[in-house]
Amino acid sequence: MTKNKKNKKVNKEFGLSSWAINNKTTMYVLIALILFLGASAYFSMPRESFPEIKETKIYISSVYPGNTAEDIEKLITDPIEDKLKTVSNVVEITSTSQEDYSIVIVEFDENISVEAAKQKIKDEVDSETSGEDWPIFNGAKVEPNVFDLSMSEEIPILNINISGDYPVDKLKEFGEYLEDEIEGLQEIKQVDIRGAQEKEVEVAVDIYKMMAAQVSFDDIINTISRENMTMSAGNLITSGQRRTIRIIGEIEDPKELKSFVVKSEKNNPIYLKDVAKVTFKDEDKTTYAREFGAPVVMLDVKKRAGKNMVAAAEQIQVIVENAIENKFPPDLKVTIANDQSSKTIGQVDDLVNNIIFGIILVVTVLMFFLGFKNALFVGFAIPMSMFMSLMILNLLGYTMNTMILFGLIMGLGMLVDNGIVVVENAYRLMSEEGMSRIEAAKKGIGEIAFPIIISTATTVAAFIPLGLWPGVMGQFMKYFPITLSVVLGSSLFVAIFFNSVLVSQFMTTEDKDMPLKNIIKISAIIGGLGLLILIFGGAYRGLGTLMIVNVGLLWIYRLFLRKWANSFQNNILPKWERFYEKTLRAALSGKKPAFITIGTSVLLIIALVGFGASVGS
Repeated sequence: MTKNKKNKKVNKEFGLSSWAINNKTTMYVLIALILFLGASAYFSMPRESFPEIKETKIYISSVYPGNTAEDIEKLITDPIEDKLKTVSNVVEITSTSQEDYSIVIVEFDENISVEAAKQKIKDEVDSETSGEDWPIFNGAKVEPNVFDLSMSEEIPILNINISGDYPVDKLKEFGEYLEDEIEGLQEIKQVDIRGAQEKEVEVAVDIYKMMAAQVSFDDIINTISRENMTMSAGNLITSGQRRTIRIIGEIEDPKELKSFVVKSEKNNPIYLKDVAKVTFKDEDKTTYAREFGAPVVMLDVKKRAGKNMVAAAEQIQVIVENAIENKFPPDLKVTIANDQSSKTIGQVDDLVNNIIFGIILVVTVLMFFLGFKNALFVGFAIPMSMFMSLMILNLLGYTMNTMILFGLIMGLGMLVDNGIVVVENAYRLMSEEGMSRIEAAKKGIGEIAFPIIISTATTVAAFIPLGLWPGVMGQFMKYFPITLSVVLGSSLFVAIFFNSVLVSQFMTTEDKDMPLKNIIKISAIIGGLGLLILIFGGAYRGLGTLMIVNVGLLWIYRLFLRKWANSFQNNILPKWERFYEKTLRAALSGKKPAFITIGTSVLLIIALVGFGASVGS
């Protein structure tokens, strides 16, 4: 009975891995396809600092100049709030009324999209503003603005500072040139200028002169409105063609306002200059810009949601350099500050460096236990799982942002577990049971397939609550568990399908001699190709560096580490195994298991009590 159970255990296979081993050509093609698609996703995924967060909040802003906060609330805010109370899916309505301005914020639940919520609000606001009681300003009804906010579109990706020995108006002209050029990029939503105000015409009336001339405010307002106007004068047929006639009355110079006739009685015209002072000046200052304490004209550059921040920053750099060389005077100083793309590039580079060092460290450690070639099977799982994860995340439409990179780096230390278990179990069956490579791969993976699937599932399950976090923070945090799930799922797929194929074809239990001729040949091919990629590869230079490092590691292993690894496997590792076996036997003898169980339970209770006390305090 015991013998039959033993045979049943050894002969167990996992259908998917056995199918992969029997169809190794298909697996090789799939490996190449995933490597290509993963590399393409790495270079094509948009880079940005933070993931795009869409709040289910709709904003209604209304401008009604010349009114107090009480009037704004009575005429605009309260009617809008009353109208929106009947809208479904609304969680909360908040409002602020101040002089000349009203803002109403409507928060929806998560069961409705932002676009649908905005359309509902627009319909209700249009219905309210169409009524006869809605306030009118300058002959037209006050028009509320309904909009939503995307955080990634509101935070500038960089600032451009313009300074020099020029008037602010001239610096603003230079800024407006860059503004037009940069806003032409498809990645850019808008460019805001700070530190320079718009111009305005101020008509400062003299109340005493108005009273003496019997001129009212309506006379002045109506005169400026009527005179400063371009209007149609009908059509004229000439030479067989109908042409439109316009009477151009708009002023080009604010000084022309002074000659406007405000009132005329008994052929005695009263001009605007007789009762008011007309000036053309800057608006009241609302923005300030400084660089090292000195005033500058600053451009805030904001990108569109979901677009590549790094590509946008590179194109802006080209535009600025071209303007400095060809458009701007040589003594004008133009600098770029707060460039968020450099941080994103640094985070992506850190991910690549972690992957490379992860491969080196994993291979180095496993080399002492399994040998150099077998350790490479596990090392292969790291870039393969990463490329597969990037491919999936790109298909999901995600960008490469801080949370995605954090999840990838976190998963980097966990994804080798499945590969280690698969390779080590097949290695054990080959060395201890004397099985062939194919048989050891099929039966070895059959023994541990369900345990590693369950282990991966439980690890993913621990992060699921993060994905269920409600609100804005939940939208921000959900990328982390999703990324980690994709990474661990990819590592499981790689272990079951790809590692099984490689183990069945190339695994060995003995450490064969490595002739120097073969090493020189491999080094010349891989090292030469890596050197060419490093010099001419552009964005792929990192691959060339990795190939050259691998050549160096191969020589280090051949000359030094190989002897140390063999000595470790033959001398040190058996001693550790005997010591562990002796300790385990001692722990399981007599009443020691009961004491260990009780002690562990007591420690658990103490830990829970300490945690509860820390939370309570």
